[in-house]
Amino acid sequence: MAEFTMPSLGADMDAGTLQEWLVEPGELVHKGDPVAVVETAKSTIEVECFETGTMGEQLVEPGATVPVGTTLALIEPIAEEPEKREKARTAKRTKKAEGERPFQSAPKGATPPDRPESGRAPTPSAAHQRGHAEEGPLIRHLAERSGIALEALQGSGPGGRITRTDVEQAAEAARTAAPPPRLRATPLARRLAAELDVSLASVTGTGKDGAVRADDVRKAAPGPAAAAPPPRHFGAPVRPSEDRAAAMRLAIAGLMARANREIPHYYLSTTIDLAAATDWLHEHNRRSPVSGRLLPSALLLKAAALAAREVPELNGFWTDDHFTAGDGVHLGVAVSLRGGGLVAPALHNADTLELPQLMTALKDLVARARTGRLRASEVADSTITVTNLGDQGVESVLGVIYPPQVALVGFGRVTDQPCAVNGLLGVRPVVTATLSADHRATDGAIGARYLTAVDHLLQNPEQL
Repeated sequence: MAEFTMPSLGADMDAGTLQEWLVEPGELVHKGDPVAVVETAKSTIEVECFETGTMGEQLVEPGATVPVGTTLALIEPIAEEPEKREKARTAKRTKKAEGERPFQSAPKGATPPDRPESGRAPTPSAAHQRGHAEEGPLIRHLAERSGIALEALQGSGPGGRITRTDVEQAAEAARTAAPPPRLRATPLARRLAAELDVSLASVTGTGKDGAVRADDVRKAAPGPAAAAPPPRHFGAPVRPSEDRAAAMRLAIAGLMARANREIPHYYLSTTIDLAAATDWLHEHNRRSPVSGRLLPSALLLKAAALAAREVPELNGFWTDDHFTAGDGVHLGVAVSLRGGGLVAPALHNADTLELPQLMTALKDLVARARTGRLRASEVADSTITVTNLGDQGVESVLGVIYPPQVALVGFGRVTDQPCAVNGLLGVRPVVTATLSADHRATDGAIGARYLTAVDHLLQNPEQL
């Protein structure tokens, strides 16, 4: 039996709040399936199962905040299917009977001991007098699992035997008569519903499997309660959204203070001519449908990922006083959140993705980051992070490394600048690429190789 524990979803996470379970005890789960939603100081994250098995006892209730490493539930190994076990037993009994009981003719006029007289099947009453000891293991297992008492059933099989159909029909009838399942809603949604006097049963949920979320309750609140609360004045109570923003800011501040304190940063920058990349991009988009068109950020991210594969000394982690290379290029992408703060979820194996795939994955990742539906593997697996502030008008960015990573790449705004090319002066699109790196893991020569690789790739966009 395996333990499903509260995972560490970042270097700045000490504890998490279990918002809701996505599966019920007894349900089959596979490795990688989302089974719970956990809230951290930065985001709400879907946590995947680490094992394949059956969800066992859930030890932590939704709404509880527990430290990293706390056992949340038990994952039981998958038992052999009852039907397969029963078929194997039946085949074994049949084979044994055929081997040990050869055909013998009965004396003339005698009734064979194993057959009812005159070929008649035993009556139902006789079958009930025998009780249910003769019902097969499969029937008894199905009845026990469904909470059905065999003694209360009237069998429809030969001799009044109870069949699988009898048990399933009785179980279906019991389910139909059972009360409706508990409404799925997050703990915050339940608290808001109580505060705003909203019936959860009347709210249409937009969460996973129709779960009601806090925003659904706010939209359903009648009258002035649904409106945004008035501006906060000194001494006024703090709203939950303000609490969350403050907690995120505090978590980011703590992590960045640790990074600046522990990591000896060095910084490099270079200006990259994007004329070739821009021409290639325009031609690609001209020939592609709207859904297949690319943004310049896709080229920059792919170049950053391929360069990390080419210079693996910058793709990994500094832990226990030594560098450990990543098991792939999992490109962390800094995403600013609408309520303030940022997260940097990972594009897994970004160096292997074709540009259209990378563009699609990037859009999906940003959308889920801003709606709080990231997965645990996406916030804990980044091997190198990229931040692109070009859309904010910034021409260069010197970032702080996200520990335990050893490098952060920055791209600024694409600008038109005068450049001398082959002895001729012209105006060309350029971007400033920067590198913040950990001097414990690498030095400036390796960092320079990385930025040179990025430049070379962007001069040859057909290689991306």
